[in-house]
Amino acid sequence: MEAKAFDSNLFKRILKYTKPYRARFYGVIAFAIFLSVFAALRPLLLKHTVDDYLKPKDEHGLLFYVMLMAIVLLLEVFSQFYFVYWANWLGQDIIKDIRIKLFKHMLSFRMKYFDNSPVGMLVTRSVSDIEQIARIFSQGLFMIISDLLKMIVILGFMFYMNWRLTWIVILAMPVLVYATRKFQRKMQVAFEEVRTQVANMNTFVQERVTGMKIVQFFSREEIEYQKFKAINEKHKKAWIKTILYNSIFFPIADFISSFTLGAVVIYGGFQILDGDKFTTFGDLFSYTMFISMLFNPLRQIADKFNEMQMGMIAANRVFDIIDSTDTIQSNGIKVAPHFEGIISFQNVRFGYIEEEEVLKGINLEVKSGETIAIVGSTGAGKSTIINLLNRFYEINSGTITIDNQNIQEFELESLRKQIAIVLQDVFLFADTIYNNITLNNPEISREEVISAAKKIGIHDFLISLPNGYDYNVKERGVMLSSGQRQLIAFLRAYVSNPSILILDEATSSIDTYSEELIQKATEKITQGRTSIVIAHRLATIINADKIVVMDKGEIVELGTHQELLLKQNGYYKKLYDAQFSSEVI
Repeated sequence: MEAKAFDSNLFKRILKYTKPYRARFYGVIAFAIFLSVFAALRPLLLKHTVDDYLKPKDEHGLLFYVMLMAIVLLLEVFSQFYFVYWANWLGQDIIKDIRIKLFKHMLSFRMKYFDNSPVGMLVTRSVSDIEQIARIFSQGLFMIISDLLKMIVILGFMFYMNWRLTWIVILAMPVLVYATRKFQRKMQVAFEEVRTQVANMNTFVQERVTGMKIVQFFSREEIEYQKFKAINEKHKKAWIKTILYNSIFFPIADFISSFTLGAVVIYGGFQILDGDKFTTFGDLFSYTMFISMLFNPLRQIADKFNEMQMGMIAANRVFDIIDSTDTIQSNGIKVAPHFEGIISFQNVRFGYIEEEEVLKGINLEVKSGETIAIVGSTGAGKSTIINLLNRFYEINSGTITIDNQNIQEFELESLRKQIAIVLQDVFLFADTIYNNITLNNPEISREEVISAAKKIGIHDFLISLPNGYDYNVKERGVMLSSGQRQLIAFLRAYVSNPSILILDEATSSIDTYSEELIQKATEKITQGRTSIVIAHRLATIINADKIVVMDKGEIVELGTHQELLLKQNGYYKKLYDAQFSSEVI
């Protein structure tokens, strides 16, 4: 199916972003008009210079017209400067607004959207695709307007000077217009493929760079190299299509232009030799300039239209994300207070994929200030419970309440401010430890951070690092061990003063020293607040007020550590015996 050459609805949508900058928008058009007039004046002045002053050898008149042409040239340069500068300035302001809108919208997406969308694709949309939109204004729309105006003014001057010679030019133009039209349609398809391959390449490279350790651990370098070569080859082939079309079109356009110029010179020359008073040497001089000025914009319009199409293709991809409705429905109007921490799951059912339930009618009650532990095998639904409590996903049915209020009644931001979470895989930004702890919250002072670090027993560890709290941990915290990252995550959760604390596998895969610090930190930060602990290491949850045992999306056992151990052949007892079979209970 042949691609649509021009999507007017999409174009109108893009133009709506120019509304805050209307003065500059019309200013660019005004300078485009000036530019077309001044450009067309130069050949006209040349004609009069040749016919009226050069041929009669009028030195004073010749000097006057040369000075006049110089003034027109300066005005043209002045108009060109402001035209280009304001057009690019406008484009940058517009993509700034679109990028802000896109990023804000992405912040509201459900986790499910990010589960299904490659990071490289989202980065491409947010960076390179949006940059391409700017070219609609800097290299596309206004350039086309300028070229069209220039062509109209030039044709007007040409008819005014010599309508006979002008008709030769007019007869040649439909051929170039037809070639331009075909070229545009072919390039539309080619550029769509280019953008697709760029996104694929970005996604592949981003994933492999992020997972470089896995690639090298499992000696996958050669395999990934071959995959990259294949993707790169597809990318190259997509661009070669655009090169091929350019290689065909521009020589044809040059041939038509040169052929027309030759026809004008031959016809005009015979007219002069035959003594035609309507055709002069000045006409031939000026027409050599006019034809170039007329056909070059027409040829360049195709090129500018390509830039515009690439921008519109990019805009379409960006708007696909902006138009996505896969956002969290934050219809709550209540500001979440500092909760007492009474949590209730009532017949909650949920699945990440339709018709594949992860939680199958969960009923769970958590008292204020209680520490509960959730255990079970991988895939039992432990982490899903905390994802739903934070409203990262929406439940299929049932009710989740905090302090007897449905969590959907709370403003989403205020709800999440009352829940702090420490994940197994701690994410740290390429920033200082202090900024990673506060997440740039101006309400948390350095003194509060230091005081909190001392309370949970990790201050000495932090000041032992180079630059202490100002130590830059680099991307994803690669300068720290997994245990050190966990300690920072604990402090991050503590300084936010949450009503509810969630620890998701927070002590797995860390060294003994870090585990001891984390256990001490856990005891401190769980005091006086409702806490939910998810752990594989059962030693860390022996003192929990309640242990919830899950299997295949259901709660199969519930009780204290001692109560669950008394259940012969119980699920928890089997887990415990498997981990501590060599120890004395």
